[in-house]
Amino acid sequence: MEFKQEDAVKLTEWYEKNHRDLPWRDTGDPYHVWISEIMLQQTRIEAVIVKYQIFVHELPDIASLAAVQDDRLMRLWEGLGYYSRARNLKKCAQVLVKDYGGKLPENYEELVRLPGIGPYTAGAVASIAYGKPVPAVDGNVLRILARLFLTESDIKDPHTKDALQETLTPAYASEQIRAGAFNQGLMELGQLICVPNGAPRCTECPLAESCLAYRENRTGDIPFRSKPNKRKCEERTLVIVRDEKRFVIRKRDDAGLLAGLYEFPGIGKHCDPQELRTMLALYIPEIQRLHRLPDAKHIFSHIEWHMQAYEVLVDDIRSLSLPENCIALTKEEMASAAIPSAFRTYIDYYRLRSY
Repeated sequence: MEFKQEDAVKLTEWYEKNHRDLPWRDTGDPYHVWISEIMLQQTRIEAVIVKYQIFVHELPDIASLAAVQDDRLMRLWEGLGYYSRARNLKKCAQVLVKDYGGKLPENYEELVRLPGIGPYTAGAVASIAYGKPVPAVDGNVLRILARLFLTESDIKDPHTKDALQETLTPAYASEQIRAGAFNQGLMELGQLICVPNGAPRCTECPLAESCLAYRENRTGDIPFRSKPNKRKCEERTLVIVRDEKRFVIRKRDDAGLLAGLYEFPGIGKHCDPQELRTMLALYIPEIQRLHRLPDAKHIFSHIEWHMQAYEVLVDDIRSLSLPENCIALTKEEMASAAIPSAFRTYIDYYRLRSY
């Protein structure tokens, strides 16, 4: 079971003729490859394009990324989710400045040892930025290979992934293949043709003649992926305290879900108005109005938040005794705060966005 060199040539030629014009492609800058690949992990390409352009405009190189303030970094990353990726980017940039002269190494083995850079990203940077003949295997590539070789075992199993990745080794031996173009061809094929949802566009695929799943009409059940664990549902009550000019927001702990980001203060259960008034009495002796806002739900990979929210209107936030991790910001200041998209319903409700 191996990827034929003639198929690798077909795929590379298909990519060079049909690939999309994306802002991080063909820039010749390893930094751009790295940032884009981290952003694209578990995030739609349409959502990444604008965020990537803003990010590299404000942080054009590794040195500026290493030095950026955490709050600003989180604000730049807002909307992409999985915020630990941004924290690892900065951590990695600091290592690169300290130990590598502010540059990404060319060698796969060195890349994969850096913070936040796993085998896929190391392979992408090494092959696309430096032309190294190493694979970059993500979910898109696994799906293609599983269909190509009619692999029925669970592609979430590490042994299955290793076996499928090994099939690529002969492809890199061909002198006709540029590793970066070949790897990007696999990625592009998985995003445009051999798609994860809906019917694959097999008649447009350069590998159709070799694809066993296509030949046996089994693209609908290949690849096999075991079901994920059921997400845990958590109830939350958000308390949006404001006066005519300011809102209260709270900084989350430096570890755990949405670490270091800002949020509207909340309680880990659903509350009725009287219960909420009792809990708030310690901090807010006089409430002008308590008003129920629309409910919201946010889905993380392993948790669902089922949120209800109350607007708590006060005369002047500056007169309140707020907890140490809470601050009061104007509407204009809120537009620049790193508030995750989990709270988008309420961000949009108050129009707390600058872009």
